[in-house]
Amino acid sequence: MAIQRLSRQFLLVIAVVVVLAFYHSWLQPCGQDPVYRMVPKDPVQYVYDSHNRIFPYDKSMPLIFIGGVPRSGTTLMRAMLDAHPMVRCGEETRVIPRILGMRGQWAKSPKESKRLEEAGVSNTVIDSAIAAFILEVIAKHGEPAPRLCNKDPFTLKSSLYLSQMFPNAKFLLLIRDARAVVHSIISRKVTISGFNLKSYRNCLQKWNQAMETMYYQCVRMGHGRCMPVYYEQLVLQPEKSMHAILEFLDVPWNDVVLHHEMYINKPGGVSLSQAERSTDQVIKPVNLEALTKWVDAIPSDVKQDMNAIAPMLAKLGYDPNAYPPHYGDASQFVSDNTHNIKTNEDYWRKRTRAIQNGIKPKRTYSFHAKGDVKFNSSVLNAPPRPPNGASAARQTEKTIDILGSEDKTGFGNDNVDR
Repeated sequence: MAIQRLSRQFLLVIAVVVVLAFYHSWLQPCGQDPVYRMVPKDPVQYVYDSHNRIFPYDKSMPLIFIGGVPRSGTTLMRAMLDAHPMVRCGEETRVIPRILGMRGQWAKSPKESKRLEEAGVSNTVIDSAIAAFILEVIAKHGEPAPRLCNKDPFTLKSSLYLSQMFPNAKFLLLIRDARAVVHSIISRKVTISGFNLKSYRNCLQKWNQAMETMYYQCVRMGHGRCMPVYYEQLVLQPEKSMHAILEFLDVPWNDVVLHHEMYINKPGGVSLSQAERSTDQVIKPVNLEALTKWVDAIPSDVKQDMNAIAPMLAKLGYDPNAYPPHYGDASQFVSDNTHNIKTNEDYWRKRTRAIQNGIKPKRTYSFHAKGDVKFNSSVLNAPPRPPNGASAARQTEKTIDILGSEDKTGFGNDNVDR
């Protein structure tokens, strides 16, 4: 009897399932085709370093983006981070700001946006492709490392956009006295679209517009995602500044960040590009040489109108009427570095020339993308280093498009001629 009862229950369950299936199919519109969706296979992406250790990478990893107006200390910042055994920034990619600039142009053009929508190329499709492109460039243009970093100065004009594509990324916005920035741009003939290198007034106005766009995006992201870094404080008090920066980035402290010059063009160290104008400066240790070179170069009429020309200068805490301004006191470490450079000029000149004419070490890392790789967390430990070897402002109500639509500088993201 028990067996017969179980059989009847089983048949009842089968009957209910059949009825439900029939009812469900009856509710579907006649002739409706099944809906198909493209689902990415999503292979695990990773790179090998020269020790055959595996480093996975994806959009959720804690990337680091460094930016600011060119000549604001972005190269020094990335060089100091590059010295850390867990971090790799590398040279400017050039292509990342270009693709961000193209994305901004498409978004601002109703005609182009309509064409893309009609072609099925939605914002979701574009953003997914751009995120994959940026990640691939960052991951594969330099040596593998547990923490990957990008330094293309004007990428931070699109920092809100980047923060949405890379939800765990953090941003460092380099800020420097506009007068020093403009003097460096003009004296070193750094060509930037929209900047008139014959006019301090014009360059200061362009600095103000670019800085406003980047700074307010940084503020909107909040203290947890974006950190303003003042160049002057980084130079005057590098240890204090780097402690705060590494804590913000969740990177453990390592003294090597104070001695980046010891790892220039060494494997796992600071790789420099001959195409970047700051290369000859970061070869030296952190010093005070460039801090106030600009003081006597600013035209008197520009000095008088400084508040009107560059209002962001005062907003960021600088005194627009001070010549020279007092940025603070230098640590003994920096004072000693500066004295060493001045008393050994011939040595540093020869070292600079030797490094500039030298050959970079051969790159020994490789790239892979397979779906069946299992990772051991121990492979993410960085190699040991050879033995010889200002707070954000209050939230603003100003609305800035994540693609920098309020940028009025007259130049896009791809604009610096190195």
